[in-house]
Amino acid sequence: MPRIGSSDLHVFPLALGGNVFGWTADESTSHQVLDAYTAAGGDFIDTADVYSAWGDGNSGGESETVIGSWFAASGKRDDVTIATKVSQHPEFPGLSADNVAKAARASLQRLGTDRIDLYYAHFDDQDTPLEETVRAFDQLVQEGLVRYTAISNYSRERAAEWIRIAEANGLARPVAIQPHYNLVTRQPYESEIAPLAHEAGLGVVPYFSLAAGFLTGKYRTKDDFAGKDREGQVSGYFTDAGLAVVDALEGIATAHDVEIATVALAWLQAQPDVVAPIASARNTEQLPALLASADLELDVEELQTLSDASAKVPTTV
Repeated sequence: MPRIGSSDLHVFPLALGGNVFGWTADESTSHQVLDAYTAAGGDFIDTADVYSAWGDGNSGGESETVIGSWFAASGKRDDVTIATKVSQHPEFPGLSADNVAKAARASLQRLGTDRIDLYYAHFDDQDTPLEETVRAFDQLVQEGLVRYTAISNYSRERAAEWIRIAEANGLARPVAIQPHYNLVTRQPYESEIAPLAHEAGLGVVPYFSLAAGFLTGKYRTKDDFAGKDREGQVSGYFTDAGLAVVDALEGIATAHDVEIATVALAWLQAQPDVVAPIASARNTEQLPALLASADLELDVEELQTLSDASAKVPTTV
């Protein structure tokens, strides 16, 4: 099982995304997905305090609440690594010291646990001095509320500065970084973030691993996504070059008798310093294709075929 950076957290090579819990998956269905994921050996759950404030009737924290009720029902809290994030909840915006302290305690309450295994700064807060934020995260570690800290959606420069501040002041150093990275979105991650992650020993936990479903192969024509929830996200990938990546994935998937999504995730898992891509399942039917990626090892030629096809995708996507 891969290790998250310099931490002592060893996790399943596929993280289960919690963004759908309490949104497109109700509590009962979410529990079923969590049961099935852990029954298959999964032990890495990724959520955020803001999930899913954008849903009708939601106010943020729904995903954490659902996961918390699953912990209570299943008794599996000690069997999983739980990652959550701060800065975007409507009641707890930004990364000031006071806000980080309050948001972390609110997350702990919703999750029904006494510690967060991996706590991310979700988005950079340019209005708060970075040292204030780094010290706030360190304080949570000192208090035993957070085991390890991490960063998400930070530029190379700001991520490097966070690490510099932590090292210069003997504060908790991030062990992971969460970038937007997949076969049709390789930049700016590969040119900017990847070198820093390698140099600093950060575990990489990519989100949008399946490009909003585009890399499952279910969107082959514009009619497949027109008028649907993810139309805005998927339409950006819908180019000849993007479709060529899906075709390459399909060829390899057919050869291995697996789903297209399985191959897309396996390519990510094979990239340097990637610990576990994040993928979500709205129901248990979507889960097997995701889980299968943990057992699929692509050979050098297959990896190169996919890399070559994806290199032709416009970097503006």
